[in-house]
Amino acid sequence: MLSPILFKLLATAAIVILVALAVARVGPRLGGILAGTPVILGPGYFFMLREQPPAFVQEAVLSTLHALAATLLFTVCFVMTAGRLSALRSLGLASLLWVPAALLFTFLPGGLAGALGAYLALLVLAEGINRWLRLGQPVVVASSGWLDLLLRGLLAGGLVSLATTLAARAGPGVSGVILGFPAGILTIAWALHERYGAEVARMTVSMTQRGMLSLLAFCAMSYLGVGQLPGMLVFALSLAAAMATSFLLFMVSLWRARRLFAREAA
Repeated sequence: MLSPILFKLLATAAIVILVALAVARVGPRLGGILAGTPVILGPGYFFMLREQPPAFVQEAVLSTLHALAATLLFTVCFVMTAGRLSALRSLGLASLLWVPAALLFTFLPGGLAGALGAYLALLVLAEGINRWLRLGQPVVVASSGWLDLLLRGLLAGGLVSLATTLAARAGPGVSGVILGFPAGILTIAWALHERYGAEVARMTVSMTQRGMLSLLAFCAMSYLGVGQLPGMLVFALSLAAAMATSFLLFMVSLWRARRLFAREAA
């Protein structure tokens, strides 16, 4: 049992660290989009698709979608409180909100459509809150130290190894919820808040709200494909859907930034 757990932990940690190195050099806007990519869900469902039957994976994916709706509330809570509280307190409040929200959302009816609808409705609410808060546009480019990177990688690797290696005992619902916990967002927000202040952290986390649409694409493709196609093909298609969504979000963000620059120049 120890060997698979260690392998999954180290493999996931390596992926998260590589992505974090990229995020640290591109600033809050693109960083938020990259932070929303499936750096934890990807390794988690790679192992789960190899080891578990289709019905198990499908139920786990649905639980992950419910957990992602709770993660959206996590980001809203952090964005609203981080300007007045310390990183530890604002993240603590957000985590306390995530736990009951994730449990509550598991009772949502409607299957895949219900889970996607709940997330999109909450995203509209989050966008409204962000506009009301009038978040700044910080230009700081963050550079994380190796201690930050190791913390993120080991935390993410621990979640993946726990959710997948112990999945048979925990059940698909628990495994899916564990994979939906915002470990990456939490560690990134903490590091940015401590190193560069609340505004950089709030802006980056607010951008992950849209960035997580790539996670919805990943989960939706996994849910629809599992049982219909070979597991590794499902994984490849899910990853492609997530990356395509992230690319589209990046292009939209770039277009909006250029339009804003042109308006200010005029």
